[in-house]
Amino acid sequence: MSRRTRPLRPLLTLGLALFSVCASAQETSPSVGAAGNPAVDTNPLGQNIIDAFRQAGQPENISTSLLIVFLLTILTLAPAILVMTTSFTRIIVVFGFLRQAMATQQSPPNQVLIGIALFLTFFIMAPTYQRVYDEAVQPYIQGDIPTITEAYDKALVPMREFMFRQLENNPRDIALFMQIAKLPRPQARADIPTTVLVPAFILNEMRISFQIGFIIYIPFLIIDMVVASTLMAMGMMMLPPVFVSLPFKIIMFVLADGWMLLIGSLVRSFG
Repeated sequence: MSRRTRPLRPLLTLGLALFSVCASAQETSPSVGAAGNPAVDTNPLGQNIIDAFRQAGQPENISTSLLIVFLLTILTLAPAILVMTTSFTRIIVVFGFLRQAMATQQSPPNQVLIGIALFLTFFIMAPTYQRVYDEAVQPYIQGDIPTITEAYDKALVPMREFMFRQLENNPRDIALFMQIAKLPRPQARADIPTTVLVPAFILNEMRISFQIGFIIYIPFLIIDMVVASTLMAMGMMMLPPVFVSLPFKIIMFVLADGWMLLIGSLVRSFG
């Protein structure tokens, strides 16, 4: 064999091996006799590749495979579902505004802020998740709900009610996405699809979090202006005002019990 054909030797060997396996699989498949009786299975070890593919194509196996794929997809998208359909978005954005307004750089760190936001989200969403468990998960486990589709529809009801409560004061968000989707004017909440409700809820959460962030910025901005004016009056123009105003911001936030005020206002904002 020449040097040019040497790199093709592994491919030829693999092709011959696959051809021999397929040929043996076809030869060892159960055959039907003249009297219509199936012959004895000569492949007890289950090495028939063709039959394996045929069995995977059966309807019952397809439904099981699709169910597994669906569950894996849900697990993959679980963080996005947690972020976009709960109170997490508003809380974490407000925490980001607080850290920028205080100019504390990376303190508190992202892990701490995300942890606080997660536990606050579980606290706020606990009644909704309890309803989901009582009305959908537990009946499905006990067999009272026959199909997973019906269980999904029942689990979606408490989540939709939570999002609708947050959108009561801003119906224009729903109207915007209904107009973009070219859907008719809804007469009831049931006429609004979830694909419209979720982005409207996210837009509303971003708007409210920016409003809270603006309110948070005001007292810290006043401190920065006072410190900057004082330093300029004293002729210390080369001294950055941020370094001088930072301890005043921290002590004001601590004396005002800022964490209690902020977290209490956030939790109460969800009604």
